[in-house]
Amino acid sequence: MNVRGISTGMYGWTERWKADGKEPAFAELFRACAEAGIDAVEIDATPETLALARSFGLAVSASYVGLPLHVPYADIDADRTVMPFAERLAEAGGTDLLLNADPKGSWRERQPKTDDDLKRQGENLTRIAERVGTLGLNVCMHNHADSKALCEADLRSVVEFAGESVGLCVDTGWAHSAGCDPTEWVRQYPERVFAFHLRNQSGRVPTEDLTEGDIDFAGLFRAAEAANYEGWLALELWHPPETKPVRSMVEDTVRSIAFVNRLLNRP
Repeated sequence: MNVRGISTGMYGWTERWKADGKEPAFAELFRACAEAGIDAVEIDATPETLALARSFGLAVSASYVGLPLHVPYADIDADRTVMPFAERLAEAGGTDLLLNADPKGSWRERQPKTDDDLKRQGENLTRIAERVGTLGLNVCMHNHADSKALCEADLRSVVEFAGESVGLCVDTGWAHSAGCDPTEWVRQYPERVFAFHLRNQSGRVPTEDLTEGDIDFAGLFRAAEAANYEGWLALELWHPPETKPVRSMVEDTVRSIAFVNRLLNRP
């Protein structure tokens, strides 16, 4: 499988820095990412942040935007909430605009989305993909639902109701936590897989790195290879208190990169 490289989201780094009693300044975080062997980061590529990332030899792979995608398109206000991020990402040379399907209701009290909600979500994703496609970007829906019913509903919004220009950012950790099989998604919808967030889990608890946990990454990568996947592989390591990490974030990232490279037979 010929991937672009190993990227990382920054949320897990920021949270780990806070848990360790350190200030999560981008200069220190980017330095640590580079030290760990990361090729690119997922950020809002403002001029200042982009320049700082590049100063450590890091590219920008993606930007992440959370939106209530099931509401009427006018309520999304894409000119304000999406397009500035997309334009900065394209200018930075990134490829993937990751749109999180925010819950109906609230994060604490998530409500089921109706078929009308899901149809509207798919149509909104398609309209956004058509707009940012002119910038050379992929639009991917990122799964973040925490139950099987809600997760499968968001999946349907793409595979049943969105145009072919809309893909999936398969977040392995959230999919597994919700009771779904991320590898099966890749097998069933190979043409829709535009991006990955990689995290392993022990049940609903994130594991410290990719090497331990319930998810069969060898099988996931075989499915991705069969799907001719050639995008980024983004680590999404996250150490909430219940993970009880014993190593540093840099050490866990080094271990995870080595694990991925070994499975992919990369040098």
